[in-house]
Amino acid sequence: MAKRVYEVWKGSNKFILGGRLIFGPDAKSLLVTLLLIIAPVVIFCVFVAWHLRHEFSSYNAGYAILVVAIVFTIYVLVLLFLTSARDPGIIPRNAHPPEEEFRYDPSVSIDVGGRQVAANAGGRQTPSLQFPRTKEVMVNGLPVRVKYCDTCMLYRPPRCSHCSICNNCVERFDHHCPWVGQCIGQCNYRYFFLFVSSATLLCIYVFSLSALYIKILMDDYHGTVWKAMKESPASVILMAYCFISLWFVGGLTGFHLYLIGTNQTTYENFRYRADNRINVYNRGCLNNFLEVFCTELKPSRNNFRAFVEEELQRPPPLPTAREIEPDELGGDPRSKVEDDLDIGEDLLKISQRRNIEEIDEDIRSRGSNGPPHNTSEVDSALGSDHRAPTIRSDARHSSWGRRSGSWEIAPEVIGNTNVTEGRGHVTSKDVVQ
Repeated sequence: MAKRVYEVWKGSNKFILGGRLIFGPDAKSLLVTLLLIIAPVVIFCVFVAWHLRHEFSSYNAGYAILVVAIVFTIYVLVLLFLTSARDPGIIPRNAHPPEEEFRYDPSVSIDVGGRQVAANAGGRQTPSLQFPRTKEVMVNGLPVRVKYCDTCMLYRPPRCSHCSICNNCVERFDHHCPWVGQCIGQCNYRYFFLFVSSATLLCIYVFSLSALYIKILMDDYHGTVWKAMKESPASVILMAYCFISLWFVGGLTGFHLYLIGTNQTTYENFRYRADNRINVYNRGCLNNFLEVFCTELKPSRNNFRAFVEEELQRPPPLPTAREIEPDELGGDPRSKVEDDLDIGEDLLKISQRRNIEEIDEDIRSRGSNGPPHNTSEVDSALGSDHRAPTIRSDARHSSWGRRSGSWEIAPEVIGNTNVTEGRGHVTSKDVVQ
């Protein structure tokens, strides 16, 4: 049965509802965030807002305080859900390295133990060094270097970075937020900022009304602030909690307002703060805010519920000359040379035997004046034993056309054959005389 994309996903994300919702690997931290939001609001509604309804009885304004607290809390939770349960802008990783970018540089070396070692040492090429580590692209008319990601096997687009927690390349990567259990990128940065700023406003709302309730108690009992705190300790706890929370969410809101105004990400601000480089993405404060809040959000590049198509197996790359082992060449080269020598000797013997037969026929045609002779005498006259080293030497210098598929005798062998034939005639005449 075919599997869906989320079932074979190589990142560290967690999926629920059949891949409809995607979370980071630390999604359990959401439970802590939910507790930090819901618990103080419940305390506020029960011990503060419920008592304030009598203080603003005209036009039921007291109930409005309670309703606003509940609705605003739901709004914050929805923003939290939209931030943590959606694709932050994950770039699909490649199944294979980009072949069109293949450029192997044999001069590339790596530092191993303080020594520069060639990337192809030992006759093997290092796959991670087959690609340039960086390349330049143009952004707003200025060159920007982008890096090659060995994990995702792609060149990261500008402002993209690989999250080590989620194990994904995220477009316009800002940071990985443990409080929402998700990366913050191009597709959820807007919701993240709205979540943080709304949580800041909720803290201000709860803190202000808790302080107002303390003031009302002081006026009702004509006492000091200490007596009012004893009457409503929940208000004191809420004020302290909201004051501390404001330092975090309020400071985070102010920091991201600065980042939006200058068109930076948290990653870029911390990484390139000391470089004093020109921000090629800054288009002015107003345009930067419009880019974040008024542009259409890009859809996810991943369809996690799609079925995985069976990928055709790619043929392995052709080995280089260094990678070819001697065994792959068809055996030991010396055995081939010996075979060639044996074949050469056989052909020389055949040629010599043919020459002897021609000499015998020539002698017989001239008549039987001379004494009879046999083949062994002719062989002794030719001195084949004395020429054996020469024959073997000639065979070594001949290739015999084995690689080209023919069995032609080399010129050296033909020359030796002619000499042998000539010597055979002379010797035969001497024998006849």
